[in-house]
Amino acid sequence: MIIDADRSGVDSTSSNDSRITYLGRVIRKFKIDELPQLINVIKGEMSFVGPRPQMESNIARWTEAEKKLLSVRPGATDFSSIVFSDEGDILLGKEDLDVAYNQLIRPWKSRLGLIYIKNQSIFLDIKLIIYTAISIVSRSKALELVVAELKNINADNTIIQICKREHILTPELPPVSECNFKYQGKFR
Repeated sequence: MIIDADRSGVDSTSSNDSRITYLGRVIRKFKIDELPQLINVIKGEMSFVGPRPQMESNIARWTEAEKKLLSVRPGATDFSSIVFSDEGDILLGKEDLDVAYNQLIRPWKSRLGLIYIKNQSIFLDIKLIIYTAISIVSRSKALELVVAELKNINADNTIIQICKREHILTPELPPVSECNFKYQGKFR
């Protein structure tokens, strides 16, 4: 990003964000910007798999249910890394990127993180690492695998439908309890 990009006060970025340099776009396109997280994994500050780390300013807005995401080490990948790998495109053209992120993406990322915590195992971690690698080559195949895994662990059908990414995301409230996975709106 450009120097002092954080001074804009906006935490989220869309695909056409003017704060991203040309080189930055190339780096982001190929997910090279995620490589420094391996240093955090080696240092023990992160794990390979776990809920994605968040900006401190975002955590201040979290519900009590979402704060459970802080009970595990953040990870370099998880369900939401695959499902929302197109986050920049989702936010493209939105007037307020942070509001759009908090209404369209955060509710589902949080639910997926809570599902991960509830079902955390070495086998799930290995699967998510494999699915992440597959997503680099074929996002659609990776989404199929994520959906199958969520069905296998009996996730709520609504979250499964969201993870198929066949519908436009509409504003949703974040989870207010660990069991609150029901979707309030309508699919478009």
